[in-house]
Amino acid sequence: MALPDQLKKAIIQMPAKEKDKLLLRLITKDKTLSDRLHFELLEDSATIPERREEIVNRITRTSKFNQNTPGWVLMDMRNLSGDISYHVKVTKDKIGAIELNLFLLNTFLETYQSILKTYSSKADTCALYIAKKAQTILNGLNKLDEDYRFDYVKDTNNMLKLVHNLCSKMYARQMEIPVDWE
Repeated sequence: MALPDQLKKAIIQMPAKEKDKLLLRLITKDKTLSDRLHFELLEDSATIPERREEIVNRITRTSKFNQNTPGWVLMDMRNLSGDISYHVKVTKDKIGAIELNLFLLNTFLETYQSILKTYSSKADTCALYIAKKAQTILNGLNKLDEDYRFDYVKDTNNMLKLVHNLCSKMYARQMEIPVDWE
């Protein structure tokens, strides 16, 4: 919501003590903002590796659940994808977004190959999600500098191989996702 210029000037002219009280009240109403401020001000942006490792552990632990339908696999992937998005929103960790999403997709596609092997109406939503997630990862990788891309070639090609061999292959072809990356 945009503030009128007159209100902005009035807020700027408020005494510092009053502004601080209002700011603290507003921050407590927005969890993302308070987490972001905690990260930037108290953690000094030094905890990104620990935060990434926590998400990797959560992905690994969740992938070991014994899921028996594509719907359950999709639900777990979406939940973990939300965790990754929140991590990026709080930390502004764009490299982490690529690495974590790539790890998420590779881990789940390798673990649940037997469930995701054939396309069916029950696997349709999951297949579309996998193809879109792969496309998002590729878009992020293509924005990286050439020097950084080399680190992701092996994992990306593994992901692409799985995307093109499992239930998502029809959507991968429609979205023109490459079979091989660089």
